[in-house]
Amino acid sequence: MSEPRIVIVGFPSAQILDITGPLEVFSTASRFLRIPRYATELVSTNGGPVLSTSGLEFATKPIEHVVGGIDTLVVSGGRDMDEAAADAKLVDNIRRLAAHSRRVTSVCSGAFLLAAAGLLDGRRATTHWAECADLERDYPAVSVEPDAIYVQDGNVWTSAGVTAGIDLTLALVADDYGRKAAATVARRLVVYLRRSGGQAQFSAVLAAQSANDEPIRDLLDWIPDNLTADLSIPAMAARTHLSDRQFSRIFKTEVGITPAEHVEAVRMESACRLLETTLLGMEEVARACGFGVPETMNRAFRRRLNTTPGEHRHHFGSA
Repeated sequence: MSEPRIVIVGFPSAQILDITGPLEVFSTASRFLRIPRYATELVSTNGGPVLSTSGLEFATKPIEHVVGGIDTLVVSGGRDMDEAAADAKLVDNIRRLAAHSRRVTSVCSGAFLLAAAGLLDGRRATTHWAECADLERDYPAVSVEPDAIYVQDGNVWTSAGVTAGIDLTLALVADDYGRKAAATVARRLVVYLRRSGGQAQFSAVLAAQSANDEPIRDLLDWIPDNLTADLSIPAMAARTHLSDRQFSRIFKTEVGITPAEHVEAVRMESACRLLETTLLGMEEVARACGFGVPETMNRAFRRRLNTTPGEHRHHFGSA
């Protein structure tokens, strides 16, 4: 079998992890799986060294020099997307390469380049949670799914922000060689095969880490290690030395969601990790994550993920 050809598109001020994340997944798959090696190429508008947002340069060849069939086209995101989307040469060549690609993908705000090329018209897509509204406004022909880690619509795949490019690329490996192959790569990289929930959940958890109010910040650090404790509003309010009403108001301001929503999100994340990486029974998982009984955990999974704990383990478990 021939080596699958992967072409990754960058540009000045591209996010380096949008590029190196997929590169490392493809590289690890090539090294540790018995498969045809993924052959990767980095390209930009004019070729040569390109400076990323982190200050790290990466070497590229001119995008117009790419000819022939492509297995997977990967378009990175970055800081100056308005400028990149206005680069007619870059956008025209992305459109040209897409016509010769088996799969077309984007990482983070790279979706704006696909949209500028008309490749997302009439399709479902996602991008970084903070930019979904802009994508929806600027490209009304695109059906934006703001809570997705990645979205597949036909042969076009788009992912959420930055590290979600790793999730996306693991999904591509699974699409090529099966879930067990992708799980092998995930274990080598010490990452989860697939994160549970949507990116709104992760943006909320990440926002929680930057809370300005010290009592709230301390509480947020404490919650993940104490999921079986009393996490009712009165109990958490007492822990922060606030009244119930003050606590609820400050928490919502600092974190962006209610205390109950945050606690359930953290419990869900913990449950998904245990379902994916252990053989614990449903009762043990429910108890360990503070749901108490499997029925409560099952309702949370139905409500948040539209699935059941058992189905989640079946699809994503690697224990």
